[in-house]
Amino acid sequence: MSEKNKAILEQGNAAISKGNNEGFLSCCTDDTEWTFVGDKTLTGKEAVRQYLAATYIEPPKFMVANLIAEGDFVTALGDIILKDEDGTAVHYSYCDVWRFRGDKIIELRAFVIKT
Repeated sequence: MSEKNKAILEQGNAAISKGNNEGFLSCCTDDTEWTFVGDKTLTGKEAVRQYLAATYIEPPKFMVANLIAEGDFVTALGDIILKDEDGTAVHYSYCDVWRFRGDKIIELRAFVIKT
């Protein structure tokens, strides 16, 4: 199951990298919950959809250093570059802990730091 979950996350990230937010959302449960530690929590696929549309003005650039999977969890450690509203590239380091239910993402706990 662990390797399958890694493959699902990689598939979702590949979709996001191409600007295909719906492709990523197809990897999520309808009741998915994303917590950005110290910031906000998104509840449900529609809230995540709105977040992706507002945050990923252009497709992000992911540099995944490690994907570590065990049981229903996949942890991703890496860096991401996002463009802000002014078109300026902003660099972040992150550690995402994804939890799966079946073949879908049900939860994210994201630790993100602007670097």
